[in-house]
Amino acid sequence: MANPVLPSSGVLSPLGLDAVRITPGFWGDRVALNREVTIAHCQEWMERTGWIGNFRGERPRRGREFSDSEIYKLLEAMAWADHPALPELAETVARAQEGDGYLNTRWSGSRYTDLEWGHELYCYGHLIQAGVARLRTHGEDPLTRTAVRAADHVCRRFMEGTQTDGHPVIEMALVELYRATGAERYLEMARRFVERRGLPALGEIHLGRAYFQDDVPVRQATAFRGHAVRALYLASGAVDVAVETGDEELLKAIEDQWERTVARRTHVTGGMGSRHADESFGDDYELPPDRAYSETCAGIASIMLSHRLLLATGDVRYADLAERTLHNVLATSPALDGRSFFYANPLAVRVPAPPPDGMVNHAAQGGLRSPWFDVSCCPSNIARTLASVAAYVATSDGDGVRIHQFTPGEISHGELRLRVETGYPWSGTVRVRVLDDGTGRISLRVPAWASSATLAHGGGTRPVGPGYAEAVGSWRAGDELVLELPMEARWTYPDRRIDAVRGCVAVERGPLVYCAESAGDEPPLAEVAVRPGSALAEHAEGEVVELETEAVLGAPAAGSWPYRSGPDGWDGDHGAEPGAALRLIPYHRWGNRGPATMRVWLPVAD
Repeated sequence: MANPVLPSSGVLSPLGLDAVRITPGFWGDRVALNREVTIAHCQEWMERTGWIGNFRGERPRRGREFSDSEIYKLLEAMAWADHPALPELAETVARAQEGDGYLNTRWSGSRYTDLEWGHELYCYGHLIQAGVARLRTHGEDPLTRTAVRAADHVCRRFMEGTQTDGHPVIEMALVELYRATGAERYLEMARRFVERRGLPALGEIHLGRAYFQDDVPVRQATAFRGHAVRALYLASGAVDVAVETGDEELLKAIEDQWERTVARRTHVTGGMGSRHADESFGDDYELPPDRAYSETCAGIASIMLSHRLLLATGDVRYADLAERTLHNVLATSPALDGRSFFYANPLAVRVPAPPPDGMVNHAAQGGLRSPWFDVSCCPSNIARTLASVAAYVATSDGDGVRIHQFTPGEISHGELRLRVETGYPWSGTVRVRVLDDGTGRISLRVPAWASSATLAHGGGTRPVGPGYAEAVGSWRAGDELVLELPMEARWTYPDRRIDAVRGCVAVERGPLVYCAESAGDEPPLAEVAVRPGSALAEHAEGEVVELETEAVLGAPAAGSWPYRSGPDGWDGDHGAEPGAALRLIPYHRWGNRGPATMRVWLPVAD
C-alpha cells in the first residue's frame, strides 16, 4: 500500500494513496502545482547551489552540513508524485554511497565526529523515508537499495552504546522501514534511539540540552520544548515506536505532551515555535504574533504527529489540529505560483520586507517568500507533503470509511466507493455520493468550530455536533450524504494569559484564519483597531471569500514618550476616525501582492 505511515495496529487504518484520489479544488490544485512546478523548482535550485553536485564529487563541497537531506526529501516527493526525474537523481545518489553503506557528502573521512550538529543520522532518516516511498509506489530499485544499505549501516554502527543524533527523524524512518520490510532490527534501533534521548545521549551545547530534547527522557517530559521541528519529529518517532511495540505508557506520554503544547504553546494558525534565536517553543503562553517563528517545517511535523496520534487513538482532536495547520501553515508557505516560500510564518509583520533577490538567509525576520534559502529545508518538505497529502484525507475503521479532511475526490475501501464534492474551505457543503452498491459505515468529521452542522441522508436531516457524523447501512449507487457546516465568520478571543495579544481579537471563517494586509498606499495597520461584534461582511473574489468589517482608524497622539498616565483609547481620542472599512483576507493568501504589512491579531477599539 502506498502511504507514508502504515502502522500495524491502531484504532484507524490508513488508506493507500491509490485509494484516495484528489481532484481539482483547494488541495487538488496545490497537488497539481506541486508536481508540475514546485518539484522541478526545487531540483533546479539544488543543481544551481551545487547540492546535487556534491554527490557527483564536485569540489569544493557546497551547502550546509545537512544539505544532503534536501535531495532525499525531493526524492521522496518524486516517489509519491511518480515524477519522471527520480531515476536519474536516485542513481546519482547511489553512486556516492560507500561500500559499507555510509553515505554523506560532508562527513566522509571524519564520520560521526559531531553527532550534536553533524546531522548524519538525520540525513539517513530522510534517505530512508525516500526509500520507503519508492518501495511502496514502485518496488525495489537503486533508491530503495541505497536506503536499505544505509539503514543496515546505522544498525551495525549504533545498535550498541548510547549515541544518537542531535536532530531526530531517523526514529520514524527506521520504524517505517521495519513496517515495509518486516526486519526487526530497524524497529529495535528506532526504539533504542528514542530511549537514549535525555539520559543524556549528547554533549553540552550553548543552547542547552532542551534544544535537542536531551534534557529529560522522552517519557518524563511534560510538553514539547526546544527546537520545534526536532521536538515534533522525535514525538512522531516515539508514537511509531509505541504503536509497534505496544508501549501504552510511551504513547500516553506523547498524548499528554501534545495536549499541553496545543493548549499553551500553539498559535491560532496551528503554527508552533515562538523564538527565532533557536527556532524553538517558548514557555507556556509565550505566543508573540510579530516574533512568532512558526517554521513551515514545524507545521509539517505537527501534521505528521497529529496524523499518527489520530491513527493510534481515533481521537478527532488530532484531525482538527491537522486541518488547522494544513490550511494555515502548509497552504501559507508557498506563493500562488509555487516558486517561492515562507520559511517562518509570523502572525504580524510591521515593516514590508523588500522583494528577494536570489537566495535569502533563512533567519530573516519573516514577511517575505523567497525562491530559495541558505537553509532550504522548507521547500522540499512542502513538496513531499503535498505529494502525499491524500494520506491525510480518509482512513478505514473496519468496513467503514472516515473522512477527516474535506476535498473533492474519490475514496475506495472494501465495498465502498465514494465521490466527494465540495467547495471547502470556501463552502461548507460536503456532498458524499455512493458510486457502487455496498455496505458499511460512512463517517464525516464535524470540526470543533462547527456547532450547528447538519447531516442529510435517506430523506431526512439531523443536527450533528463536533466529532464524527456517522451513517450506517446498505448503500445503493447514487445514494448521498450531505454535511452542511456553518461558515459564518467569527471573532476569536485569546486566552488572557497570552500577554502578547491581550486586548486583541482575530477573525476565522471555517478552518481559515484571516488577517489584515496593507500593501502600497493602504492605511498602516498600526493605526487600525476593531470592535468585536461588528458585522463581518463576505465578498467573493472568484471562489475566494474575503471579509470586511468596520474599523477605527487613527494613531495615538504623537509625542516623544510612548507612555502616559491614563489609559489610551481609540473612541474618538487623538483624531481616531470610526467607520473605516477594514478588508480581511485568508492568512494563507497574504504576501502575494508584493511587500506588505500584516496582522492576524487586531487591537480592540474599546
